[in-house]
Amino acid sequence: MHLAAADAQQGAPRLAMLGLVAALALATSGCLTRGPATTGSIDPTRVAAMSERDLRASADSLARRNAANPTEPRTAIAYAAVLRRLDQRAQAVAVLQQAAVRNPSDRALMGAYGRALADSGRLREAQEVLARAHSPQQPDWRILSAQGTVADQLGDQARAQELYQAALNLAPGEPSVLSNFGLSLALSRKLPEAEAKLRTAAADPRADQRVRQNLALVLGLQGKFDEAEGVLARDLSPNEVADSIAAIRSMITQEDSWARLRASDASRPRR
Repeated sequence: MHLAAADAQQGAPRLAMLGLVAALALATSGCLTRGPATTGSIDPTRVAAMSERDLRASADSLARRNAANPTEPRTAIAYAAVLRRLDQRAQAVAVLQQAAVRNPSDRALMGAYGRALADSGRLREAQEVLARAHSPQQPDWRILSAQGTVADQLGDQARAQELYQAALNLAPGEPSVLSNFGLSLALSRKLPEAEAKLRTAAADPRADQRVRQNLALVLGLQGKFDEAEGVLARDLSPNEVADSIAAIRSMITQEDSWARLRASDASRPRR
């Protein structure tokens, strides 16, 4: 059954269940690009800002270094980060898997491997690997947040939100975690709470474009299109804002939203 525009507010909770899978992919990828500095190689935290030309040059250089020593953890982490930016996710997983076999106790490597598995949709495997990437005695907020996004994609919002809260206990106010938390609340049909988390995340100077886009999505799902436009306008051109708002409105009015969003998510480039 189609939703009329006047029914947008009433239909928003149902639409959150339809729509947040695609946004969670963005949230997950935002978390995935974070990682430890790489000695003598590329810091994965800088990869997201690289041009395609620089990415390809780095991939060539790192491929040679990885071939010379395929089990060196820091090279594997950097190489996989570049491959994922080039949308070569399966190859990134293979690179990290090869290094992880020889370095199963390297937690930074296992974290990168688990996040790459999640990025490739291999969620159950990602769950197992991420669980070995830190310990209760030495928890890592980035791993906790990544575990949360995996739980969300598996449909366990309660568990995901426990993990996000644990991550925030270690990194209070971290916008990437707040953004993930907000999207999880939206999936739980708690849109006002989701909006509050995302507003806090977006107000942080460390927040990036993806956080603001997630806020705009949740605003739009509640029918707050004027506010959503204002948020999107910080990063997008007027035409891009119009396209984004049109996509959210379409989500509200189309009965095949789930299929459309799944297709969109499958084709979305990861960072």
